[in-house]
Amino acid sequence: MKMSWDPEGALFQKRSVSLHGHKTSVSLEKAFWTILKDASKARGISLSHLIKEIDMQRKGNLSSALRLYALAYALEKR
Repeated sequence: MKMSWDPEGALFQKRSVSLHGHKTSVSLEKAFWTILKDASKARGISLSHLIKEIDMQRKGNLSSALRLYALAYALEKR
């Protein structure tokens, strides 16, 4: 199976999010932000809402939890 990928997806993007009344910034690769946006759109919720849901369930750091959620979503879509 031939796999294609976009090297630009490896570039980090920082976003500001509000969690529990506090602003925090999250840095993820562009590819993960794209998948998270797709996931929130598919569920009919905002990206902020999805991040808050993931934050409430996470056990480790937020960036890792977001990456794992995005990976699970991408694998489920295959």
